Amino acid sequence: MKKSASSDLALLGGQPVGKIETPPFPFFTARTLKRVNQVLVDGKAIGLGRSHSPELVEAEEAISAYHGGLHCLSTSSGHGALQMALAGLDIGPGDEVITTPYTWGASISCILHQGAIPVFADVDPITGLIDPKTIPPLINRRTRAILPVHIFGQPANMPAIMTIAKKHNLVVIEDGSQAHGATFKGKRVGNFGDAAGFSCMGGKLLATTEAGYLVTPKEDVYWKASLLCQHMGRSPDKGFPKGLLPYADSLVYTYRMTPLNAVLLTEQLKKLDKEVDHRRRNLEHLRHYLSDSRFVSLPKYKAHEKPAFHIVTMNFNHQKAGISRDTFLEAIKAEGLLAMAYIPSPIPSW
Repeated sequence: MKKSASSDLALLGGQPVGKIETPPFPFFTARTLKRVNQVLVDGKAIGLGRSHSPELVEAEEAISAYHGGLHCLSTSSGHGALQMALAGLDIGPGDEVITTPYTWGASISCILHQGAIPVFADVDPITGLIDPKTIPPLINRRTRAILPVHIFGQPANMPAIMTIAKKHNLVVIEDGSQAHGATFKGKRVGNFGDAAGFSCMGGKLLATTEAGYLVTPKEDVYWKASLLCQHMGRSPDKGFPKGLLPYADSLVYTYRMTPLNAVLLTEQLKKLDKEVDHRRRNLEHLRHYLSDSRFVSLPKYKAHEKPAFHIVTMNFNHQKAGISRDTFLEAIKAEGLLAMAYIPSPIPSW
C-alpha cells in the first residue's frame, strides 16, 4: 500500500506502509536438511577433532580451499575463533592490541580473555571501519597486535594496516565475522593477516546454528590454537608437533564444533558467493531508491572494495532533518521496516 504525500506517519497515528514480508533466514537446502538428518540418525553428536569426525575434515578442507589453502580450525563460535587466533599468536597478559571502538563486544572480549589490553583507534565516520591513519600514534613498546573488524561486511583497508604492522613488527588478527566473501583488491578478507576469526552463527552470512572458524597461513598458530581449544589438542591428528604433546588436555577451552554444524558449514559454503552477489544487487536497488534523499545516505565504495553486506549501514543527518536519529528509527519501525542502531555507542563508553 502506497501512502499519499499528505498522510500522517504511522509514528504520529497514521496507517503504516504495510507488513513487510521477509524470507526465513538462514535458508537450508533440501540436501543440507537430508545430510543433517543423517548425522542425527547416525548419532554423530560429538566433534572430537579431525581424527574422529569426517564431517569436520570436510568442513575445514572446504573453508581452507575458500581461503586459498590457509590452515583452518573449526570452532564453536566466532568469539572462540578470535580468542584462539590471539592465543595462537602468543598474545597474552599486558600486551596491547590496537582495535576499533565501533564493533560488537565479542571483538573486544576476546582480547580481554587473553589478559591483553584493547587500545582504541578511531574510525571512518562514513563506514565505521577502523581508520589506518589513527593507528601509528597508538603504537608503543607494549603494542603486539592490530585487530581490525570488517564491520557490516565492509572490508577494512588491509593493505594499509599490513604496511603499518610490518613496519612496527606487529601481528594482525582480522575479525571477519560479518564479512564472509568480502574482498579488497580482489583478495578475500581473512587472507591478509597472521590469523582471522569468523562467526558462523545463525544470523551471519555463512550461517549454521552456532559456530565459527579460524584461518591462518602459519602452521604453528594453527597447532597452538588447536592445543588450547580442542579435545586432546588434536594431538592424535597427523602433523601434531611433538613438543606440544606434554601440554595436550592441560589447561584448555572447549571450543569444539559439532559434526552437525560442520555439515551445515560445508553445505552453506556452496551457495555463499551467490547469496553475497544477490546482497550486492539488492544494495544497488536501495541506493537507487535513496538517491534523492536529503537526510539519509549510503557509503560509497571504491571499485576495489567489495562488501558482503551482512548489514547495510547508512548515515542520517539529524541536523538537516531536525529530528534525532532515535526518532527517525522509531518512525521507520512504525512503518513496518527493520532499522536499528546496531552499535548504539562506542565500546569505551559502555
